[in-house]
Amino acid sequence: MQQTFRITDEDGIHARPATALVNTANKFSGVESFAEANGKKVTLKSILGVLSLGLEQGDTISIICEGGNESEALQALQDVMINEGLGELNA
Repeated sequence: MQQTFRITDEDGIHARPATALVNTANKFSGVESFAEANGKKVTLKSILGVLSLGLEQGDTISIICEGGNESEALQALQDVMINEGLGELNA
């Protein structure tokens, strides 16, 4: 399952929001979660991986979940993106 977001936070995705995404992804041990942006794909279970994407306001990011309860994991990650003011769904 996959969902795409446009980054709306003026600071982009820096350490604090990246930590929130990583902590959420790590709650789902049976699910592989990835972030893809600018032609690069990284695991969402690594803070360094997420930060290495260098996401800034206006960039798009795809969050991909594969495995057991992937829909639940994707929903949780979507909630973090929206509730933390990081991004909005990109149609």
